[in-house]
Amino acid sequence: MKHAFIALTIIALHLVALQTFAQNTSVRIALLKYNGGGDWYANPTSLPNLVEYCNRNINTLIFAEPSTAEVGSKEIFSYPFLHMTGHGNVIFSDQEAKNLRQYLMNGGFLHIDDNFGLDPFVRREMKKVFPDFEWVELPPSHAIFKKPYQFAEGLPKIHEHDNKPPQAFAIFINDRMVCLYTYESDLGDGWEDPEVHHDSADTHLKALKMGANIMHFVFTQ
Repeated sequence: MKHAFIALTIIALHLVALQTFAQNTSVRIALLKYNGGGDWYANPTSLPNLVEYCNRNINTLIFAEPSTAEVGSKEIFSYPFLHMTGHGNVIFSDQEAKNLRQYLMNGGFLHIDDNFGLDPFVRREMKKVFPDFEWVELPPSHAIFKKPYQFAEGLPKIHEHDNKPPQAFAIFINDRMVCLYTYESDLGDGWEDPEVHHDSADTHLKALKMGANIMHFVFTQ
């Protein structure tokens, strides 16, 4: 009974999120707080800047100030979109992994942005969430790179880390993308106030446009 209620709640919240493109409805998104010692709080200006850009340019109606939600809390079920970032270790307890799996399987969406150094921990901990699922690399032809802005070569490179190409990986459940992992791109740094990382106006805008594509895809897929 409890699981059915949670499922209906997430479905309802997802429908509310879809209305942000058509009606005078606001939706909240959240930064995911996790354990393990990694700096989940990195890039404090990134999400507010992305929200402001999306609201101004692609007609979303997202609350200006993102919330913070702990991965093991039922609070995550209040948000159709969660963002996760950081540089260091991530640890999901069994309960947290189960909670996140339930959230994703019942309509929620998680965007993970590698802020350098997150990769081995993300891959390890997401295996706890979905032991039987594999990451699927998204080709440049995927819809997430097409609307509302065109990225002909796929995920853009914002900051250099290990001289590796940027890659976008996803987890799908019944053909629905539930998790997007952006690797070797560093979108979150690009969303931050330009003076934080001394990004050019073009780099800042490119990152924001890719972020807008993610939001558009999440709320319309």
